[in-house]
Parts: sequence; structure tokens; C-alpha cells
Amino acid sequence: MNAHAIIAASGIGKRMQLQSGISKQLLEIGGFPVIYHTLKAFECASTIQSVSIATRAENIETLLEMRLTYGFHKLQAVIEGGKERQDSIRNCIKAIEKEMAASGKEPDIIMVHDGARPFIRPSEIDAISALTMQYGACVPATKPKDTIKFIGNDPGFFGETPDRNRLMQVQTPQSFRSRTLIQAHEQAELEAWYGTDDASLVERFFPEQLIRVYETGYHNIKITTPEDVAVAEAIFGRLMENENNG
Repeated sequence: MNAHAIIAASGIGKRMQLQSGISKQLLEIGGFPVIYHTLKAFECASTIQSVSIATRAENIETLLEMRLTYGFHKLQAVIEGGKERQDSIRNCIKAIEKEMAASGKEPDIIMVHDGARPFIRPSEIDAISALTMQYGACVPATKPKDTIKFIGNDPGFFGETPDRNRLMQVQTPQSFRSRTLIQAHEQAELEAWYGTDDASLVERFFPEQLIRVYETGYHNIKITTPEDVAVAEAIFGRLMENENNG
């Protein structure tokens, strides 16, 4: 299996309330930058052959140095991100297409992961890869802990309550057969259509493609707000304790 991972790490992180110019991917968790943990997981996943990362221009040199410092041999490309997350993914896909044209080889799978989700486990990445090969698409998710309600016609009041048993909180890495994802992004660019995630693009342009659910635990959080940093430190400590006892 030849799987390529794209990591989106270009976000400004407004909800983190960081000082201007500071990237949340470079905040430290357990003594290492958030993006270090993310890259390490993909470096250790046996199904991943190569990785590209989209980041802000001012962070490119830092990530290139990190590749050397920590021996992230699978990290092949550090690419400047675009205006929106989807633009950043498209930039990476275009780089993959150039590599495909030069080598004549196409990855079986392309998966897209949020750089601010540092705790995805290598074994989970490999399981998602295997399900993608089997079904064509696979997305990790967890069951919501809280009741979810629709807003009514008057936005100041609730409307109906959907069945929680049919709801999932979607995460990353979202994984697809490479040709499916490439064509979905190409079509989205042609139509100037933006989705909330990569799965929404595939759902729109390849409605016949069923997306397999892979249920993860609650450790695969996305660091978005200041409160998440303390939670991430606790999760990191528990994961390290489990590995040491395992």
C-alpha cells in the first residue's frame, strides 16, 4: 500500500487568542510542539509512505529544521498554505500531481489530517488506511457526548432534537482513494465551491461513494481554544502512561 498524508497546518488560530504571528501548531504539549506529535504519528504509521504539510510562510523554515532534528524522513514537502483550509489542501494536491507526473506513480490513498490533532495513534492511521483500500473512503468519528439540537425558525429558540444515535462528531485523518480526492478538489476549484471538510467534497461530487466510519476514542481532539491546551496535556500524560505500562 502506498499512502500519502497531507497535514493542514496553516490556520491562524483566532480562537486560541494567541499573539499575532504565533502558530498554535508550535505550542508545546509534553515538551514538544503540537505539530511534532502529529508528524511523529504519521512517521510511525506503517501504511504511510510520504507526508506533505501546508503551513504559513513564516513557519516553513521551522518545519524544515524540525524534519532534520527529529528525523521525519517521510516528510517530503513543506508547502505554503492558501487563504482557506481547502486552498491549502489543494496546494498540496497540486504538488502531489507534479510528483506523479515526474515519477509516473500515484499513491493508492491520500489522507488529510489537521495539524492541530496531535494524538491520532499510528495504529489508527493504519486501520483507516486499510478500510480506505477496502471501501474507497474512510473518516474517523466519535459519538457525541452531549445532546444536539437544531435551532428553530426563530434563532433565539430551539427547534427539533435529532436522534443522537445517528450523529457522529467527525475528525481527521479523512482518507480516500487518491483519484477520488484529487478529482473532488479539482471540481470544487472549478466551481469555486467550499466544503466544511474533505468528506463534504467527496459527498458532493461523488455521491455514489460511501464513506466508511472508523470510530476513534475521545483522545483525538483538535486544539482550538485555550482550554484545549490543558486537556491536551492531560491526554498526553495518559497516553504516555498507557504506552509505558503496555
